[in-house]
Amino acid sequence: MISFENTEIAFRRKSKFQLKKAYFLFKIIASSNLVKISQKLVLLATTLHIPIKWAIKPTIYSHFCGGETIQESLPTIQDLEKYNVKGILDYSVEGKESEEDIKAALEETLKTIKNAKESGNTPFAVFKPTAFTSHHILKKVSEGGALTPEEEKEAQKFRDRVNILCSEAFHLDIPILIDAEDVWFQRFIDDTVNSMMALYNKEKAIVFNTFQMYRVDRLDYLKKSYDMAVAGNYYLGAKFVRGAYMEKERERAKEGGYPDPIQPTKDATDNDFNAALKFSMDHIDRIYIFNGTHNEYSSQYLRQLMEEKGIAKNDPRVYFSQLYGMSDHISFNLGYAGYNVAKYVPYGPVKHVLPYLFRRAEENTSAKGQTGRELSLILTEMERRKRLPAVIN
Repeated sequence: MISFENTEIAFRRKSKFQLKKAYFLFKIIASSNLVKISQKLVLLATTLHIPIKWAIKPTIYSHFCGGETIQESLPTIQDLEKYNVKGILDYSVEGKESEEDIKAALEETLKTIKNAKESGNTPFAVFKPTAFTSHHILKKVSEGGALTPEEEKEAQKFRDRVNILCSEAFHLDIPILIDAEDVWFQRFIDDTVNSMMALYNKEKAIVFNTFQMYRVDRLDYLKKSYDMAVAGNYYLGAKFVRGAYMEKERERAKEGGYPDPIQPTKDATDNDFNAALKFSMDHIDRIYIFNGTHNEYSSQYLRQLMEEKGIAKNDPRVYFSQLYGMSDHISFNLGYAGYNVAKYVPYGPVKHVLPYLFRRAEENTSAKGQTGRELSLILTEMERRKRLPAVIN
């Protein structure tokens, strides 16, 4: 067993000052009231065009993001590599649907693919499908609605944009992760990604679909995806996450009068997540695994499955991943032990990345959950360093 309690390895890249800063930040995030108040103040300041970058960039932004541009983010990627942890640049500008914004997102994502090829320490590219068409199109196609000629044209534009990105990834030999979205968008995304895998995954997994395992149907869909890959003679790229839109999904199901798509309990989610890892390892000859989780058990479980199957720690078919600024005790201990690990490193202009930062804060406002774990580990490391000679501390 690898110990995720080893805080010396987990935080060795952080100075004493950086540890204190992280502790202060997570203490704020642990308070849901403070997070809500801060969010309202930031939105008000943005609306009134009051400068706030000076306060956000050196604090929550610098903790969870690499920089405002690819170039500004490269030192973060290079620093991670010193500890056998790779970085994945994630252009995290959200909620823009104009043709101009879509074109800008496409060009920026193409740059991340090219950068991954040139840098050598960025093993994947990634994008959010909602960056490349309107919510209206994703929803209507996913629900099987009759499209107008103009809507069909827009739907095809989405397919074409995804193909441009996957084709570039294929030709540069850079695997590309396609994030999951809301349930009511996902069917169109799944169909598009499956068609891309059939095109580009003939020799190995280049295109990866994302399976949100807090959905009750995703384990079955994984098995269906595997069957499609076997029938189509291509490799299945599978990125596993628990999920990010639970409350919104449940509320919409209630309003729409259809069955709740979310697992009834956290245990049910955990069971399906781990069952998906087991199924994928049992079919490792056809499935490439990207284990995107902050869950310690799921990380240890996949590592144990690799040992049982005799899979090498650095086998390119298996990657572990966590978000930048979170769960360093998992990332850096796995990297130190020789496993493939990659941090998601969001980047983009501060004002445009605010929705991402708000989501990170909201997801962590629980002293009993992720934030409590982060605070406990940081405190442990701070106490450990206090016992060291001053020259080391």
